[in-house]
Order: sequence, then structure tokens, then C-alpha cells
Amino acid sequence: TGRGARRVPEQAAPATMLSCRGLTVRIADLVVVRDLDLDIEPGQCWCVLGRNGIGKTTLLHTLAGLRASAPGSIELNATPLHQLSRREVARKLGIVLQHYEDNFPATVMETVLQGRHPHLHNWQWESDVDHAIATQAIEQLGLGGYEARNVQTLSGGERQRVSIATLLAQQTELMLLDEPSNHLDLHHRVQVLDTLVSHGRETNSAVLMALHDINLAARFADHVLLLLGNGESCLGRKEQILETAALERLYDHPLTRVETPL
Repeated sequence: TGRGARRVPEQAAPATMLSCRGLTVRIADLVVVRDLDLDIEPGQCWCVLGRNGIGKTTLLHTLAGLRASAPGSIELNATPLHQLSRREVARKLGIVLQHYEDNFPATVMETVLQGRHPHLHNWQWESDVDHAIATQAIEQLGLGGYEARNVQTLSGGERQRVSIATLLAQQTELMLLDEPSNHLDLHHRVQVLDTLVSHGRETNSAVLMALHDINLAARFADHVLLLLGNGESCLGRKEQILETAALERLYDHPLTRVETPL
């Protein structure tokens, strides 16, 4: 640099929300991933693709700290996941499971308010602010007017949208979703995923979702993780990963790529 030249400050790299190094995940003798290195940054939308039974759900559960991993490490905001309490994890990371059971009656509002519980102290009631956040999430998912409905009376698609509204009300930096398009018709499938991705970008939070539909992954994700079997995986930007040859190997089925407008 010459005398008097102004030094342009380097831009700081974005903070990594979730980081894995050398992560190995197993289900009995099945190896889901082996030596996985993964970094999820603010504002990103990741999609996990793989055949049925390949272990997508197990991987998401492992990343959420719901099951122990084999060798390797998982860090949430640069802190080892196992060192965080469940409340600390729930304030930073939320998950929508593929299956759920409503064994007891509860209204839609009561259910969505559960997303606020990680932010409350023991025996603390939800405030007006918590109710406002829950109401906004309900409206974002097109469920305005359902607040007093018993969740046991909802259709599968309506109940799925309640689960996603609960996740939005939790206001976490990282959202994990296992088949979020389950039970949804075409209109709500696109609307819900668009809501999730838009919310992530607006709040600088990240989304990681397991999907079956390649077209949805191509439309909404910017990064993709392929689970190829036998512990093999590949990951990167969507443009690099969603190639016909890789997807044919992934699903063991011939594919034809067709470009269409959104």
C-alpha cells in the first residue's frame, strides 16, 4: 500500500450459527453421514435430500441435540451443543418434527404460545407481547380466526401449519423442519415454504429442512445437502449440487431436467 492510501477494512465473515466437524451419525448398522463438515450461516436456506429411510430425520434430530451423535462435534453459535441447557438451545434453535400427537385438547393459540415458553421464567405467564407474537405467527400461516379451535379438530394440513406457526413464534436463529410440506396441498405447500424462507431472510435467521420434492428444493433452497447412502454425502450451493447426474445417483432413477418459470 502506498503512502497516504486509504486501507479498506475487510468485511467480517458472518457468524456461523451451526457448525459440524467430523460428524458421524449412525442408526444401528446404518451410517447416515460420516465425517460431515457443515456450516450454516445467517440468512441461508438449506435443504436435505435423500431416499426414504436414508436417515434425514435422524440427522435433523442429531443436529437439534435430541439424540447423541457418534464421533464429531456440533456447535451452536460457537458453543458445543452438549454444553448448552435445553432452554438455551430452544432459545436459539427450533424444530418441527415429522410426526406429532395431540393427546390432550388445546386451542390453536395455546399451542402456538408454547413457542414462547423457552423465553419465559418458571411459572411465568405469557405477556401481551407473547400473545402478539403468537397472533402474528398464526396470521402468517393463514390461520387467522382459528385461535380458539381445538387442534384435535384440525385437518392434517391445518395442524402442520399450526406447528410451523409455533416455530415462528419461538423466534429462534435457526429453524429445523422435517418434511414441512407434509399434508399440505399445492397452494399451501408453496405459501408455507415461501413464508419460512422470507421470514429467515428478513430476520437473518437460517432454515434447514428435509424434503422429498426436488422441485421445492430447487425453488426455495440456496444450499443443499445430499445423503447418498453408506455415510456418503455432498453439500454446497444449490447450483453446484442439484445436477442431474448427482440426483440420479441419489435416487437411483433416471431424471430429465426441465427449466420452467417460477
